[in-house]
Amino acid sequence: MDNWFKSRWFVRAISLAFAVALYVFVQVEIDQYQNDSRVFPSSGSDVQTVDNVPVNIRIDEENYVVSGVPEVASVTLEGTTGSVTPAARQQNFDIFVDLEDLEAGTHTVTLEHTGVSDELNVYIEPKTIEVTIEERSSEDFDIAVDYINMDQMPDGYEVGNTETSPGQVTITSSKDVIDQIAIVKVFVDMAGITEPIDNREVPVKVYDAGGNELNVRIEPETVDASVDIDNPSKSVPVSVATTGELAEAYSLSSMEPGTEEAEIFATNDVLQGIEEVSTEEIDLSDVTESGAVEAGLNLPEGVSIADPESVEVMIELEQTRTFESVPIEVENLGDGQEISFVEPENEEMAITVTGNQEDVSSLSAEDFRAVIDAEGLSEGQHDIPLTIESPDSVEAEGEFEQVTAEISSG
Repeated sequence: MDNWFKSRWFVRAISLAFAVALYVFVQVEIDQYQNDSRVFPSSGSDVQTVDNVPVNIRIDEENYVVSGVPEVASVTLEGTTGSVTPAARQQNFDIFVDLEDLEAGTHTVTLEHTGVSDELNVYIEPKTIEVTIEERSSEDFDIAVDYINMDQMPDGYEVGNTETSPGQVTITSSKDVIDQIAIVKVFVDMAGITEPIDNREVPVKVYDAGGNELNVRIEPETVDASVDIDNPSKSVPVSVATTGELAEAYSLSSMEPGTEEAEIFATNDVLQGIEEVSTEEIDLSDVTESGAVEAGLNLPEGVSIADPESVEVMIELEQTRTFESVPIEVENLGDGQEISFVEPENEEMAITVTGNQEDVSSLSAEDFRAVIDAEGLSEGQHDIPLTIESPDSVEAEGEFEQVTAEISSG
């Protein structure tokens, strides 16, 4: 080993090997530093990325349309901080794809830039794109009107005549896209609408047969929509609905609504199926006197009515009432004659009265007379007809039609 180190050629070979190794190490470090400086710039340099930069298209728009161009791109700026920061902040540069010298067909093209200082390095993502250039085609289409939030229109209102101004739009795109157009329409929001819509500006939308919106050029992009609003109505009879039963002493003489007809509002489809409207049910078990009762109207779904939404119902009751122990009076008994009752023995009877509840409720037993006429009767037992005297407004019926009495001399 000592002899090797004494050899000049051995020492030279060792020195050369060390020199090569040192060169390789230094070169690797330099490359690593340069790569890292792009991500972590050295003092005084900067890298900033600007997202969502619009991509412009340079093409003969009179004759061609293009697809495949992204709307935006990301732009990375590299350079000194003094150059990068204002450029990224002001964005006074243009990202574009130049298609002016290309013919119809599919092409792979590079996104370019202009307006960036020569002091900056510019990296665009995506760098290249595939575009399809097609000959431009234009066609006129009629506009359809679609309505949204129809369920939020107030009850009774419906859409009448509708028109747009203009009634047609011109759509420009490739012939292939034009052939895909299935419908051109505008949407009108009807939520809460009760008055006609006059010249509301609405955007025009274009769809294919699958309901997908197509990205085409529309002229004009918006139109004015006018919509008539109808509030159809008709007059229908009002009926009275009841539940429960009257108390035993009462019967229903009449029950009539104060308003015979009501004007109801609804769509024509709803109105066609309605022949009358009824009140809410009146519980007869709660009714004990004649008079007016306020009752709301039971309106079908989708039907409205002008105020008030209730009617007065006039109720006439007939009442039956019995007055017990009404004395039986004797008239025209002969001089010196006496009378004694065989039937009824107590010389009293019950009188049952039927009539208007208001009349009957105000009566008392004193308003009635039970009378027998003894004129011309001889001594002995007689069946004597009994007469009931009562107010004209009621009907009275006695417990007996006649009495049996004994006439004797005094």
